[in-house]
Amino acid sequence: MKLVQSILTKNPCYTAGRKITVKGLMLHSVGCPQPKASVFISSWNSPSYDNACVHGFIDGNDGTVYQTLPWNHRGWHCGSGSKGSGNNTHIGVEMCEPACIRYTSGSHFTCSDLTAARAVAKRTYEAAVELFAYLCKQYNLNPAADGVIISHREGHSRGIASNHGDPEHLWKGLGLGYTMDGFRKDVKAAMGGAGTASGLQASVFAGMTELQVIQKIGPLCTADQERTGILASVSLAQFILESGYGKSELAQKANNVFGMKKSLSGNTWGGSAWDGVSVYKKETKEQNPDGSYVSVTADFRKYPCVEDSIADHSAYLLGAKNGERLRYEGLKGCADYKKAVQIIKDGGYATSLTYAEKLCSIIEKWNLTQYDAKDSCDGEVVRWYRVRKNWTDAKSQKGAFKILENAKKCADENPGYKVFDADGNAVYESKAADVPFLVKVSILDLNIRKGPGTDYGKTGKFTGAGVFTILEVKDGKGSSAGWGRLKSGAGWISLDYARRI
Repeated sequence: MKLVQSILTKNPCYTAGRKITVKGLMLHSVGCPQPKASVFISSWNSPSYDNACVHGFIDGNDGTVYQTLPWNHRGWHCGSGSKGSGNNTHIGVEMCEPACIRYTSGSHFTCSDLTAARAVAKRTYEAAVELFAYLCKQYNLNPAADGVIISHREGHSRGIASNHGDPEHLWKGLGLGYTMDGFRKDVKAAMGGAGTASGLQASVFAGMTELQVIQKIGPLCTADQERTGILASVSLAQFILESGYGKSELAQKANNVFGMKKSLSGNTWGGSAWDGVSVYKKETKEQNPDGSYVSVTADFRKYPCVEDSIADHSAYLLGAKNGERLRYEGLKGCADYKKAVQIIKDGGYATSLTYAEKLCSIIEKWNLTQYDAKDSCDGEVVRWYRVRKNWTDAKSQKGAFKILENAKKCADENPGYKVFDADGNAVYESKAADVPFLVKVSILDLNIRKGPGTDYGKTGKFTGAGVFTILEVKDGKGSSAGWGRLKSGAGWISLDYARRI
């Protein structure tokens, strides 16, 4: 992979300087017949280009990757949806498109040279695989885990991006066999088959007591519930039952802690963390409807780490189907463990006639509900935002809020405090904590407004280029970085166009 830095230092997105905790990667396609990355870089590197900014472009002519934002900068690459914006969590990369296509309407296009167009798409696809493998290693991301690597189209379906169909529309329109599931598997293979840079190995359970194993795996199941909506207590009970506290042959030899076979009722599902190839063959017993047992030899999935086993198990429970209906319909967001285990049993997860009873008994024996993320409702897990001085200082907490904006308000009322998400990541810092401060404005026509937002009128004056003192910062319409009140008393400016110094 040839990687060239060409940072868009003049783009307002770069000068805003907002950072993100990288949790995923989003793949885009530019949506116009232009294979040259340099064309986009030239036009986007301007103070007036304030509607988009991505982290990188992949040139269609030679596959060169041009990095256009620092990887941990917040980009403007996917818009937003009903559940927020992937700009806050994902790196965005655009693949350039063939010159020989012409868009007719929406994502539909014609192609005058199919061979040449496919060559461009193949070139950008292969470069994207290398780039995403590199970024997954850099940020310790599991490319096969749900929501880590997604397309713009998938981002929209998840409620975190605007309504676009890229890049699948290009691959489909050119008759290529590329899919996002295939892309994720190719990225994983490019990483050397490692699902994570450093994953938990089931071998560590061999020397632990049962309680120590539960304490080790419990937090992983809690985190999984916050991502998927499947009760941690239920996943943990299945882990105990299926793997014998992580000490079964299948767990120790294949990191398979849920007894997941190679083929599960003929189902396929999106977001599988299994590479589709690695298996471990062993004998197993299955119970017939009359209560008798039969021994069979079967292929089971083999994973590089326990985290992949957990992710694949949840992806299966959420995505497997029985005909046109979900096999485990109603499981996501179910807050009653007794009902949840019955859904799993009724869906055919295990042949044991007492499977649900066994799971409930395990949950109650170990009080596994203590690991459940609280406040599951309407199929979604409510994630609390906590206002503290720092994540480890729980005693400093001023409050916990379901709504981010309420948490931000609390932080603003308490200088020196930050808002942390459920994973302990700082997502907002009190702007009142460090005023006054200086900013540098490089553009000549930055409007000064009468209040903090584009819903306030313009004063008719501009700052001009220079250095200015900010006395107060407030959130407001039309600015992602907030609005700053000028010390001169002239009014408010958008900090999207000012660089703090």
